[in-house]
Formats: sequence, C-alpha cells, structure tokens
Amino acid sequence: MAAKKAARTTASTGKAMKARQSDGATNAATTRSKAATGKRTQASKFVKTVTRNAQTQKVDKPTKASALDAAAQVLGESGQPMNCKEMIETMAAEGYWKSPAGKTPRATLYSALAREINAKGKDSRFKKAERGKFTLA
Repeated sequence: MAAKKAARTTASTGKAMKARQSDGATNAATTRSKAATGKRTQASKFVKTVTRNAQTQKVDKPTKASALDAAAQVLGESGQPMNCKEMIETMAAEGYWKSPAGKTPRATLYSALAREINAKGKDSRFKKAERGKFTLA
C-alpha cells in the first residue's frame, strides 16, 4: 500500500516539475521577445546605471600607488637588495604605501613580487638577489 502511495507521489511531482519547466521556457521566450522589440528590461537599465556611475567614480578618484609600484620606488632609491619587511617599513615611513589594515603585508608583498617575477620572467621589474631579498632588474 505504501509503495503505491510513493509511486503516485513521485508521478505527481514529476508532472509538476514538467509544468514548471514549460512555464520557465514561456517566460524566457517572452523576455527575449520584449528585448527584440526594443523595450528595455530591468537588467539593461541596471547595467547602464552601474556603468555610468563607475565612469563617474573613476574620474573623481585619484589613483593610489600599488605595493609593487612603491616597492620599485623604494628599491630604486636604496640601490641595494632589501627584504620585504625592510621594504614595507620604508614604504610606510616615506608615505609611498600603507597596508590597508592587513595583518601580514610583508607576506602579501613577497607573494606579489614572486608572482610578477614568475609571470613576466625577464621583463619583470624585480629579480631575486639572494634568499628573501629582491632588487630591481
């Protein structure tokens, strides 16, 4: 008896699923036809607003030096190999770059330097001088 009830329940949910799927296809077709006729959908209004706001923000906001740019500047001024801890301290003292509340800025800088060296190879701004120390290429 219980098996018959389970079979009936499964069959009825299968029919409901097919009905929902066909309704979704109809809604998608309606959305496409509205877009084809030139009427704006909510999504297109949103995208245009976000794009317009993003362009305005880019113009108003001054650009900030990245940690890699600041590291290149510090290494260029010092003229000798430095480890990441020394670079972070010098960047903060000179006001070139300050960690935005990160707990391990030297690890982040080390990772960024290693990524640039691996990705750009000979075109990289940095090279490893010795273990844990970097210099300008």
